[in-house]
Amino acid sequence: MKTLYIFLLLILPLACTTSSDKESRGDVSSINGLLNSDFTPMSDDVRYEEVDFEQKLIKESYFEFETNDLDKTYNSILRYVKTNRGFIQSDNANKSYARHSRNLIIRVPTSNFQKTIDSISTLVDFFDTKRITLKDVTEEFIDLEARLKAKLELEKRYLELLSKAKNVKEMLEIERELSHIREEIEAKQGRLKYLNDKVSLSTLNVEFYKISAETGVTTSYGRKMWNAIQSGFNGLSIFFLGLLNIWPFIIILLVAAYLIRKQLRKKRKK
Repeated sequence: MKTLYIFLLLILPLACTTSSDKESRGDVSSINGLLNSDFTPMSDDVRYEEVDFEQKLIKESYFEFETNDLDKTYNSILRYVKTNRGFIQSDNANKSYARHSRNLIIRVPTSNFQKTIDSISTLVDFFDTKRITLKDVTEEFIDLEARLKAKLELEKRYLELLSKAKNVKEMLEIERELSHIREEIEAKQGRLKYLNDKVSLSTLNVEFYKISAETGVTTSYGRKMWNAIQSGFNGLSIFFLGLLNIWPFIIILLVAAYLIRKQLRKKRKK
């Protein structure tokens, strides 16, 4: 009996220690879980969901061609643009020697992009330049939307942490992080808005010009010859006018040359 009592005394502390250790570990685990759930922000990792995503294409074109009537061509293009529910974003006219031109930047719904091109093509016999480009931005769209979603979730979690902050230091740290997150959210939202605009409205850059009739090769060459003759006469006139301005010096030089020559002759006779 005494032996059994001693054995129980030895076993009891070990049992108590094991039980207390388990309870301690349980407490630590629960505290860590609480910290992770309440105070640790979400991870910034982006998880991409496998969903069907509409292809996003930016469609742009550039045309350059000659026309016989700038105003008539402009009015025809304007009519085609309105028919296809578009608008002229920019209109620039340029005038230089031998060339009058007009440059239009047109925005039309992407669904009417090809229709507008076909309509404008009916006005042109030959394009100096015709360029059509398609840029696939689907991957960038998916990436931006996924990252934006993660940032919004992160912002929400930080706002929850802000409401649970216990002192001013914690509040300032959380607000600083919230400021950085908000900047990133606004940047991504701005980029998405820009891409959406480019995708929904295609861009056509149309430049058409007219060559002036009086600037043919023969007329231009004759004009250059006449200008050269006039320049020659002008140069000769300037030369004589210059001589008139310095006539006293010319007389002095002539007299000095005469006297020197006379002295040389006298020396030769001696």
